[in-house]
Amino acid sequence: MALFDVSDFTRYSELRRQILPSGQTRLKERTTHYSFGLKKQEFAVPLGVDPSMFIKSCNNEAGVDIELDHGTTTLAFKFKHGVIVAVDSRASAGKYISSQDAKKVIEINSYLLGTMSGSAADCMYWERLLAKECRLYRLRNNHRISVAAASKLLANMMLGYRGMGLSVGSMICGWDKQGPGLYYVDENGNRFSGQMFSTGSGNSYAYAVVDSGLREDMTVEEAYDLGRRGIVYATHRDAYSGGVVNMYHMMEDGWIKVCQDDVSQLIHLYKKEMF
Repeated sequence: MALFDVSDFTRYSELRRQILPSGQTRLKERTTHYSFGLKKQEFAVPLGVDPSMFIKSCNNEAGVDIELDHGTTTLAFKFKHGVIVAVDSRASAGKYISSQDAKKVIEINSYLLGTMSGSAADCMYWERLLAKECRLYRLRNNHRISVAAASKLLANMMLGYRGMGLSVGSMICGWDKQGPGLYYVDENGNRFSGQMFSTGSGNSYAYAVVDSGLREDMTVEEAYDLGRRGIVYATHRDAYSGGVVNMYHMMEDGWIKVCQDDVSQLIHLYKKEMF
């Protein structure tokens, strides 16, 4: 008792009464408990912690800056023979290159792929959780989840945690009964369907290359070359992108991995073709 008085330590029971209104004892009644709507998966935030307010307090005006620069280049586009997905492999932490071998494509199942840009930890956690939910859907319903439904599930997850400091920019690519599908989902719960998307710090360079050569009737080899060039030229101009080109081709009978080529060798090869 004397130690409590000297240290000015507040007992847990007193803290609990200050944080929780009277009568609120169950986890789901707490104001700092968040769930993205599914029955079992949820985060229990520690008592007294409001993630959104904490994130807002971490800025330059408050003398704290925890915003790291994120760098990557990912692209995906649809054409007559499926969906091409191409990504680089450089992972950065602020100004520091932490890895040249980051795997930025999550293989959700044999007919679904997800790309990562933003925070690697956030993307990896939520897309692995999406993979689990897609597997459970298959077991419950005896058929695969559609690309639209999978992307909507991820968007609902993100919407439930909007403002909590997540950093996610993901493309969900796949093939279902409707044919090839391509969707973009971000940390605010935004979800878009399109023919082509590119995310990350090098996306403007990738867009320029792919826009100049994308055609609906292009051959498979032309599509491979276009996706490869989009990543290579983006890594050449963007310091936060680099490593190797990892490329996948989503087809009616599932995805295949096309290549894993070093961008430093490819850029020299392309320059020789130009001159």
